[in-house]
Amino acid sequence: MAVEMSSYVTHVNTALSEYLPKRTGYFETIYDAMHYSLEAGGKRIRPILMQLCYEAVGGKESIDAYLCAIEMIHTYSLVHDDLPAMDNDDYRRGKLTNHKVFGEAIAILAGDGLLTEAFHMMLQDVLTHGGQERVHAACILASASGVEGMIGGQVLDMQSENKVIDKDTLDIIHLNKTGALIAAATKMGAVLAGGSAREISLLEAYGKYIGKVFQIVDDILDATSTMEELGKPIGSDMENHKNTYLSFYSVEECYKIAEELTTKAIGLLNQIEGDTHLLEQIAMQLIKRRN
Repeated sequence: MAVEMSSYVTHVNTALSEYLPKRTGYFETIYDAMHYSLEAGGKRIRPILMQLCYEAVGGKESIDAYLCAIEMIHTYSLVHDDLPAMDNDDYRRGKLTNHKVFGEAIAILAGDGLLTEAFHMMLQDVLTHGGQERVHAACILASASGVEGMIGGQVLDMQSENKVIDKDTLDIIHLNKTGALIAAATKMGAVLAGGSAREISLLEAYGKYIGKVFQIVDDILDATSTMEELGKPIGSDMENHKNTYLSFYSVEECYKIAEELTTKAIGLLNQIEGDTHLLEQIAMQLIKRRN
């Protein structure tokens, strides 16, 4: 599985370097800042999920513009998330955060640049190739990264700091702040491949399940991992007085919930006729991850 997955990571990294070339001249600084965070590592889980779902329902052509777009939007969210006005983190993936290297103003603009360039790439692809599926995919990503998706989840997360909230509210935060882009990735893959309504629904639901698992494990790692393993300071959730799954459950209970959600996710994959073995492996590995 490691060899298979590494080939997908390489594909995404190559596509990113082609779609966001380095620039010199007047705008060199902002391109450097955008590249800095985009090239800081990461598992590329969202574009890989999109590509695997695309292939699972029979997709054959290149969807690189959409793979790059979702990774760039994810990266922009991290750049802004690390800012002093948000989580005020100094490290991300073992490297200094963007604002620590380029300053707060450039970091804000680098995030803006990544977000804007993501939609520029997708719209260019639509103009080149046409197709309702490509328009639909761009619309899914816009919704997932917008006010009633990732941004809304982030706002609710900040508004919930230093407050006692119920578990339903926490689930809404996780579903949007983290889960929205992951579910968008799986749904976009099925849509771009021209999947049936049933296939699209199954893969979107799979994305929602593993998105929740991703966040539950994230909550656990923030409390139990190390700076060396996680690549960023641990204990930031407690320091920022954030509500997490550990506010309601023990570590053991959290892992049990994650295992139940993973079983449900894999059950959905079993209803897809195409090859989903790597999607199943990703679901299983998310519980075991240490960073």
